[in-house]
Amino acid sequence: MPSTPAASVLLSTTLERAYRHFGLVGGSVLLAVSGGADSTALLVGTAAVAERLSLRVEVATLDHGLRPEAREEVEAVARLAARWGLPCHVRPLHLSPGSALEARAREARYAALETLRRERGLQVVATAHTASDQAETLLMRLVRGTALRGAAGIHRARPFLVRPLIERTREEVEAFLAEQGVSFVVDPMNRDPAFLRTRIRHEALPALSRAAGFPVGPHLATFARLAAEDEALLGGLADEAWRRLALEDGGLDAVGVRALEPPMRRRVLARLLAEAGADVDEASLSRALEAVETGRARTLRGGHARGGLQLRTSGGRVRCVRRAGPAEPSPTLVLAGEGTSGVQAGTGWRFSVARAAPPPGTLGLALAGDTPWPLTVRTRRPGDRVRGPAGSRKLQDVLVDRRIPAERRDGLPVVTDAQGSVLWVPGVWNYTSAGAVCLFLWATPPVASTPGTSPL
Repeated sequence: MPSTPAASVLLSTTLERAYRHFGLVGGSVLLAVSGGADSTALLVGTAAVAERLSLRVEVATLDHGLRPEAREEVEAVARLAARWGLPCHVRPLHLSPGSALEARAREARYAALETLRRERGLQVVATAHTASDQAETLLMRLVRGTALRGAAGIHRARPFLVRPLIERTREEVEAFLAEQGVSFVVDPMNRDPAFLRTRIRHEALPALSRAAGFPVGPHLATFARLAAEDEALLGGLADEAWRRLALEDGGLDAVGVRALEPPMRRRVLARLLAEAGADVDEASLSRALEAVETGRARTLRGGHARGGLQLRTSGGRVRCVRRAGPAEPSPTLVLAGEGTSGVQAGTGWRFSVARAAPPPGTLGLALAGDTPWPLTVRTRRPGDRVRGPAGSRKLQDVLVDRRIPAERRDGLPVVTDAQGSVLWVPGVWNYTSAGAVCLFLWATPPVASTPGTSPL
């Protein structure tokens, strides 16, 4: 009895082990097949092990519409799928040549595959990325600048996506096809030196292998796999740190951030920048780290906000702040006496004057009978001062003492009497009168809850 060729055994074993690892025994998969060597091997190899795994297999092939021969290639894939008794679905992408072609094509491919997977009720899409693709991706990211997350390269699995050939090299795949007597197409774009991946594949990797005296691709792919494992661990620890340090206002506890080890600190700050819409790159992270260490604000790129973004670390908080232009004065709300009410435009706070004390969840200010009416609700102004047992103080100093973030101060409602004296900054400060209480000013914030008031 003739033995099975070595490359065929290797690839079949790899695929069966991978599908079992992905939990697909008795499951279903949509194979993404272009007709190139890698995806052709994925089709033939998966068809060979499908019965043992009770695996439902369907094939998708996409016509990018960029080359005249593309139609012939998708028809060849359809014939190969039919030869193995597999349903094949052809989808056009209608891409146009131009800038960022690789990125646009990749995005269109994955979107089309995911749509087809859902339509057909299949568990996952399988792509034919190999260890050679992994090595190329690693070098591309290293030369462009990356951290451990980028060095992790192509992940073996994502939600609804698996890559069962990621451990095998392109040479092993082509040896398998030679043993099986199956031909494949060669995309001329894979030899176009306009693409960095092409130059890495045909120039950089061969040069590194010659310099080392052995093929370096498998070693680079192994490093990427180990980096992915390390990144998964560090990412999980960073998520725990984020949950521990996150504050209700969207910022982070500054002391806790400074106490983190550098790998954790970088990851937590990267998440803060990303959630604010800022650029997350080496330059931005360096500025963020400097801001945390020095306590000085640093301007960030991105965010698409007028004036950009700043990372600030004052008041015990690390947060991203949108830098807008000079704030326009907020409209004022005038309250003439008992029974009057209204919403201060610009802040969203609702105020009303009543004889009864406010109900739970509503802030209140006790008003003495000698209170000068009407009351005015506005935002703060230069020179505002507040009165207390120790005398008069600048409102600005009170806000700093209470650790009110600078970006929130101009949006706080300030209640004054007819003489212009500041009586109340709801949730922050209130004046306590010695006179008999006659009325109450109720204040309802635009959010579910606000910290209680406290006297100066």
